[in-house]
Amino acid sequence: MKIKRICVYCGANSGNNPEFAKAAKELGHLIAAHKIELVYGGGKAGLMGVVADAVIEKQGTVIGIIPQSLVRQEHAHHEITELRVVNSMHERKATMASMADAFIALPGGFGTLEEMFEVLTWSQIGYHEKPVALVNTAEYYTHLRTFVDHAISTGLIRQEYARYFQVAETPAKAMDMILR
Repeated sequence: MKIKRICVYCGANSGNNPEFAKAAKELGHLIAAHKIELVYGGGKAGLMGVVADAVIEKQGTVIGIIPQSLVRQEHAHHEITELRVVNSMHERKATMASMADAFIALPGGFGTLEEMFEVLTWSQIGYHEKPVALVNTAEYYTHLRTFVDHAISTGLIRQEYARYFQVAETPAKAMDMILR
């Protein structure tokens, strides 16, 4: 399957480690270099803004999906290719997921984790076969990987579902996982 659009989940904050923004910028540049469109949460703030700006900087296409209630809070990015304002978080997530051919999660908070686990769950139950990768910048997802390994060892996540939880150490390796 040819990847035309990648949905990137990441923080509306930048965090306190400059490596997070560096990885977001690198990922944005890689997406544009591969002539793939970015689908993301539509904000200008935090890592969301960094990845979108990086794609724009390299003349790529950026599609943002943001609920009306977050237009101010996440500082809707009006300089992107297309900004869709929707009615709810559910509509945002469904739109992003339906538009994307693959998913990459950069560091982020509860929203990033929730969105990433939702698409992983959808893979597990057969709703889609789209690749999902997490970028473990500055070991951000190391403890989560340990937890998922623990959940597998306890039998609460089946061993065959481990293949859906792909963790890459760099944006370039995440792109390789997605594009193979």
